[in-house]
Order: sequence, then structure tokens, then C-alpha cells
Amino acid sequence: MRSRSYLRLHCVLLLAGIAALAGAFLVGRATAWKWLPHEGVRCNATGANPTLDVYFSPGGNCTDAIVRELGAAKAVVLVQAYSFTSARIARALLDAHRRGVRVDVILDKRQRSEKYSSADFLNHAGIPTMIDTRHAIAHNKVIVIDGAVVITGSFNFTDAAEERNAENLLVVRDRAIAEKYIANWNEHAAHSERYESR
Repeated sequence: MRSRSYLRLHCVLLLAGIAALAGAFLVGRATAWKWLPHEGVRCNATGANPTLDVYFSPGGNCTDAIVRELGAAKAVVLVQAYSFTSARIARALLDAHRRGVRVDVILDKRQRSEKYSSADFLNHAGIPTMIDTRHAIAHNKVIVIDGAVVITGSFNFTDAAEERNAENLLVVRDRAIAEKYIANWNEHAAHSERYESR
């Protein structure tokens, strides 16, 4: 008799434990699924120093965010771009260059054969422009500003990315993270070739 009551007690405790674990899992899943508004949301990364501005396209003002950050550049802008045909972003880089900001650009090799790309525009403007030929695709979409701000995400620097594609863009404000992107930019610059305008 006594052994049956112990068995029942163990069964109840086991079921209670399973229920607690399932509840914790569901709470965790509910948190993971929480919806956040997305246009220009600013949030602090948990337990770290960075602040993040988050954008999504189409229609999420990604290009505006990039142009605004470039407009605030004071010393150095480093760019890595896969596809780059946005006249507004190219113009913002040129404006920064004319203000005395050092601007250096690394592009994917397909920019050599594009019917129109910003490579010619930037190169003619005196902005050092390189082609990363080592990789099958130099798929980075990165801008580092003044060693403190990193712009990255899936967002290509094109009108299509702004107006028609489903893309994401992060503006990260953190010097430690920027240092990592600068180191990676330097690695790619070391094996890239100077772009020659056609």
C-alpha cells in the first residue's frame, strides 16, 4: 500500500516537472516570437554597449538612413559593396570626400562588367576604388564610419533594394564592433586590385 502511494507521489512530481519545463519552453518561444515595429527602431543590445537602428525594405527608408550617416562622417568612411548602383549613396560618398573625409571603397568584381555602376562615378571623383577578385562573390554590404558606426545587413546599395526587394539594414554604433569590421576591410583591401575606369 505504501509503495503505491510513493509511486503516485513520484508520478505527480514527474508530471509537475514536465509541465514546468513545457511552460518555460512556451514562455521562451512566446518571447522569441514577439513582434517589434521595424522602421527605424532603435534599441540597446542586451548586456552590451552598442545601439542599433534597424530598418527593413521595401519602403523602410534604408537609403535615407545610409545617406544621413554618411552626411555626419567626419574622418574616414570604408565601404564594401556587392552591388552598388544607388546614385544617392554615391553622391553622399562624394559629398563626404569633398568635405575632406577619407573614403575608400571595395567592390565585387561584377562591378567591372556592369552596364552602369558607381565604380566609374567614384573613381572619376578621385575616391580610391578597388575590386575584390579573390572570392567567387564579394558579398559584403558594409560601411564603417569614423571607426564608430557600422552599417550592414542584406541591403545592397541599389534602388531595387530600397523599392522592390525584401532587405534589412542595421546601423550599429559601437567602436569595438567597428574595429572588427575595419580589420576585415583591411584584409580584403590587401588582396584587392585598383579599379580602372573604362
